[in-house]
This record gives sequence, C-alpha cells and structure tokens, in this order.
Amino acid sequence: MASSDRVAIITGGANGIGKACSRRLSEDGFKVVIADVDKESGLELADELGAAKERALFVTCDVSDRLSVSNLLAETRSAFERIDVLVNNAGIVAKGDILDLSEADFDRVMGVNLKGFFLVAREVSRQMVDQIKEAGERHDDARRRYSIINMSSVNAVMAIPDQLAYCATKGAIDQMTKSMALALAPHGVRVNAIGPGSINTDVLKAVNDDKAAMDKIMSRTPLQRIGDPDEIAAVASFLASRDASYITGSTIYADGGRMALNYTVPID
Repeated sequence: MASSDRVAIITGGANGIGKACSRRLSEDGFKVVIADVDKESGLELADELGAAKERALFVTCDVSDRLSVSNLLAETRSAFERIDVLVNNAGIVAKGDILDLSEADFDRVMGVNLKGFFLVAREVSRQMVDQIKEAGERHDDARRRYSIINMSSVNAVMAIPDQLAYCATKGAIDQMTKSMALALAPHGVRVNAIGPGSINTDVLKAVNDDKAAMDKIMSRTPLQRIGDPDEIAAVASFLASRDASYITGSTIYADGGRMALNYTVPID
C-alpha cells in the first residue's frame, strides 16, 4: 500500500499545527484535503501542495455545522473518491473561568472543539467502514491504511483556570478517542490522539515577547524550549503510517516533558 494511494482530511488545516500536518502528509505522499474557515490561507496552501496536479484540495468548512461537514465529505469524495486518514484538528479558545465565561463563548468553543470533532469523525468513520466493506479488505490490511487522529492537548489532563471551555473539550476528546477506538477496532480503523504542550503557533506568539510569561512556560517544560508545529505533524505522520498499525485508543503527549514533571505554577 503506497501513501500516494491514500487521502487525508485535515480540519483546521490552513494554519498552525493543522498547516504543518497538511504539509507533512503531503510530503508523505498523501492527497490532502485542507478544511478550514480561512479561505485565503487554505487556497494558498492547497496551491503550494499541488492543487493543480490534483494532489491537494481546499474546502471551506465550519466543523460545528452539520451541513458544512456533509459538504466537506461530498467534495472529498468527488475529488478523490475515498478517505483514509483524518486529522481532526480544528479548534478555538475563549478566555474565561467559571465566574465570568459567557454562555455564548462556552457554546462556541464546544461547538467547534467537541461537536465539530464528533460531526467530522462520525461522517469520516462511516465513509471508512463503507469503503472497507465494499472492498472486502482484510482486517490487517485495513488497520495499516485507516487512521483517525484527534488533536487533544496537555490541557485534557492539566487545567488552566481561565480556559474552562477549552480544557473541558480536550478532556472530552481524550475520552471520545478511546470510545471511537473501541467501536472502530472490529473494522480495522485505528483512532488515536495527540496532546501537544506549548507549541509555537499564533496562539503562543503573544508570549514570545513577554519574559515573565515565557519564564513561566519554561519553568514547567523540562526540555526548556517551545515545540514546533512540525514536531506535532511528525507524530501525526507516524500515527497515520503502517508503523503504528498496533496502536489504537492512545494519546501521545508531545509536551517537552511537562506531564512527567507534573509541576504547576502558582495562580496569579
């Protein structure tokens, strides 16, 4: 089975970790579908990754909207006829603790980070199972081909007081990953998650020029540096590969040792 025969959807694939995953899977030989609300960045990346050669496709998608997700699947099938890998990555944050987080912000984060993961994973899972049945694929062959990767976070386990909604969604994603893995194992579809620590994305850029904030991050990061999106994409590449064919229901925490340290800084 060559990677060039496989198709991957990356939600939130136009920027940050999603962009790195889109590039890495493209380099691995996948045809990639970049799903995002950022049309300009998505189209630019698709062009870079070979849209003209039918190796990449951008689809505008709001993962919290069922019809938008249905359109994503339809566009993917129309262009590439199949789906082999999903990187369920689209996510947002909204600052607020239990005292001041608004209902609207709570619903917005839940809609993208949790409901969105569910909607996309459900449709992709159904497509994968149908493909396996139609092709009569052996279980061992299927588990080498089909992989769903949910983007979690160290905040699935370690909470931040003013990121209540985000932390809640990431904790739920870890459990959803396990439940999905159990349900899809009989079909040969593997489901895992990645839990990044502090990664150099737009969300973290505001900290780069704040020495006190950076010192706080370094104090809880044994490897003493911020991670790179490409390092998370490398984990996704592994989980999508046949080398990970005996791994399902797991979360790999790529966090510079933060969870092993189990150290929390005082709340300001």
